[in-house]
Amino acid sequence: MKTDDGVLHPYAAPSILDDVALVTFDGMGKFDRTDFGMIGGLPKGGKTTFNPKQEGTYTVNPDCTGTMKIVYLPGGAVPAGVETDLNIVVAADGTLVESVVYRAVTVSGESFDHTMCPPHCEQGVQESFEGKKVLVYGFR
Repeated sequence: MKTDDGVLHPYAAPSILDDVALVTFDGMGKFDRTDFGMIGGLPKGGKTTFNPKQEGTYTVNPDCTGTMKIVYLPGGAVPAGVETDLNIVVAADGTLVESVVYRAVTVSGESFDHTMCPPHCEQGVQESFEGKKVLVYGFR
């Protein structure tokens, strides 16, 4: 985690995250998201069902680069206020989104060196996502 002092304080062990998600874009800069994830071999937040308590914003530039911001809402498997910011590239005639997380904000935590992460501190992450447009009733 990165604290207010600007120093990265590593956790005792990296967490392995496996996640599958469905994102519904509105075409006007907002989206809803539901996902199910496993962290370190355990269901994210202890929940074994999909977590629909997510929303966000996105931008796509004329060169097909852009950004996404995922925000977790109250009542889900992840504490409210957790945020993930991504840089994206839209490819394959708009049917593929590739992304890399550049900022992840957590609600709190403790690092390997016992540094406490205050609310809304940044995590040191190395994450990427790939999304493919789902065909609905034979249409793109």
